[in-house]
Amino acid sequence: MDTLEVLRRLCGQNGPSGFEGPVVNEAAALLRPFVDEVRVERLQSVLGIRRCGKEGAKKLLLDAHLDEIGFLIMGIEDGFLRFRTLGGVDQRMLPARELTVLTDPPILGVVATKPPHLQGPGESDKSIPLDELYLDTGMSQEEAEQAVPIGTPAVYRAEVFPLGETKICGKALDDRACFAILLRTLELLQNEALDVDLYVLGSSCEEVGGRGAKTAVYDVAPDFCVALDVTFGATPDEPKSKGRVMELGGGPVAGVGPVMARWMTQRLRTKALTRNIPCQLEVMSGSTGTNGDEFQIAREGIATAVLSLPLNYMHSPVEVIDRGDLEQTAQLLAAFIRDLGKEAPV
Repeated sequence: MDTLEVLRRLCGQNGPSGFEGPVVNEAAALLRPFVDEVRVERLQSVLGIRRCGKEGAKKLLLDAHLDEIGFLIMGIEDGFLRFRTLGGVDQRMLPARELTVLTDPPILGVVATKPPHLQGPGESDKSIPLDELYLDTGMSQEEAEQAVPIGTPAVYRAEVFPLGETKICGKALDDRACFAILLRTLELLQNEALDVDLYVLGSSCEEVGGRGAKTAVYDVAPDFCVALDVTFGATPDEPKSKGRVMELGGGPVAGVGPVMARWMTQRLRTKALTRNIPCQLEVMSGSTGTNGDEFQIAREGIATAVLSLPLNYMHSPVEVIDRGDLEQTAQLLAAFIRDLGKEAPV
């Protein structure tokens, strides 16, 4: 699998929370060669099913969300678009940022910014409140009213590209890089007999509450779940020594805490150790901030693990991952799946 090409295909499709249609279609096309069935759920999650052919086989659900953070157009003033956020957008980075408004065809715009020459004392040291930001598309009031209906979504305008020899940079790597891991895992297991039925979910609306995961897990009713998501990578301004971030290039990250079934976390650690795959640990003392929170308490409760990919600059248009981490996470997940039905304690 050409990781960079797959990420370009996934991240090249715009799909903010609630408007995932284009990326769902791309994800479905990428899934089809590896599974027996692909379907789109009512809340625009995509689900691929690979059956093992064994009567009474247990079900394993693997999840990575497909939605990205974005914006909603809420008004027009003198031709400038007013907007609100979809998901956790850092408003500090919005001035002078390029956005794509998802009309048909899409319209490009830039978030208006005041030149430093015109700023008052101390103004440059403060982030601008969202209700004081405007999106400039170069249109008049009349043109904008005709072209951009209220409620139209928008996303960051950005591409996926190599960063040095080992890194990849772009928008929406949270969490489409983890969906690429699921595709790579399926590729690794393609010619192997399994003893569980695999359900591979590209879920919707994670950035606004995990609604796609909640409904899909209720529908599938799996015996086990693994939620794949990104976690915070170490940077110069947030070094690993603080204990809150993971190392890019340090391998996959297994979550440890009350949401995760202890035997599943231990299985990940054991499989990593026996295969010489580096595995970092992230203590999640409360909720995990992933769809794993939803899986654990679905129906009567489901054994859940959280497996994470380190990522820098989360919720920005320049997110960065390490290619080696992606491959090692897929290798670890494949090892976890082999003989799971036979070896699982529940």
